[in-house]
Amino acid sequence: MKRPLLALPLALLASAASAETLALYNWGDYINPEVMTRFTAETGIEVTLDTYSSNEEMLAKIQAGATGYDIVFPSVWMQDIMVKLGLLHETRINEHPDFSRINPAFMRSKEDPDSSFCLPYAWGTVGVFYNEDITGPINGWADFFAIPERTGAKISLLDDMREVLGMGLIMTGHSVNSTDPAEIQAAADYVISQRGKVTAFTYESMALMTSGDLAAAHFFVGGHVFFLDMPNIKYVIPVEGATMYQENVCVLKDAPHKEAAQRFLEFYLQPEIAALNVSQQFNGTPNIPANQLTPDFIKNNPNVNVPDATLARLQIFEDLGAAIRVYDRAWSAIKTAQ
Repeated sequence: MKRPLLALPLALLASAASAETLALYNWGDYINPEVMTRFTAETGIEVTLDTYSSNEEMLAKIQAGATGYDIVFPSVWMQDIMVKLGLLHETRINEHPDFSRINPAFMRSKEDPDSSFCLPYAWGTVGVFYNEDITGPINGWADFFAIPERTGAKISLLDDMREVLGMGLIMTGHSVNSTDPAEIQAAADYVISQRGKVTAFTYESMALMTSGDLAAAHFFVGGHVFFLDMPNIKYVIPVEGATMYQENVCVLKDAPHKEAAQRFLEFYLQPEIAALNVSQQFNGTPNIPANQLTPDFIKNNPNVNVPDATLARLQIFEDLGAAIRVYDRAWSAIKTAQ
């Protein structure tokens, strides 16, 4: 027979009511669940996770008054925006003794150059996944857009304004951070010229490739995790150029559990924890000793730990300031083009 709640010991009820929690708001599939499990085992702090699919979605929710979240994982350029908007808590994680493990090359934030607010988390490239059985080998964006006409198969682009226009800027010979309206228009025109070949703008492309509905897709290198048992699915960093990303771990100014959030940042400085995340995420890590603890199939993968020659043709996004409105208009034109 079920015991009534009132029969439970008062001490147990008090313990349950006072249990520490930590609320993460992260990109979908962007943290190894075992990282959260180990954090709880080490600290006793229970972790909850909500997910978003873009920097813009996350910012809009926070600005709309979403409460209860402690930690977010913005891209560096979005971190800069959030610092300027006063949305982030200064953690001073850079003063922790273990912060010496972080490669200074990944302290990329213009508004937080010393990492006083946020901890460098993960980085990677954005390229093209393709089913080689259908497409044959491809080397870049020109090959990617040729797939539908050459094979009759379907391709997709990310539903991401900066990434798609960034590709257009690369293909027209400009910086992905251009604020020149003429250059942005040229990029949009290039994308629109390819628009009829694109089946969808989506973040769900990895599932669509697994099911065979897509032959190739514009996506983040971490998509490798979906194809561990599918050797026919390959990934290429386009020869014409591509983007790279970096996300950082940031505590919100209105975080209800700042102490627990601080403990998470300190926990993530452990090399074995950062390596555990990489082993499931296929990202690079700014944690120098963690790189030596990652599995060989990741450590030796040139698409994850890219050589200098590849790194030289990668660009990373920056805050565009007022020019973002020009991008918004160009993106609207791309999405509504027939």
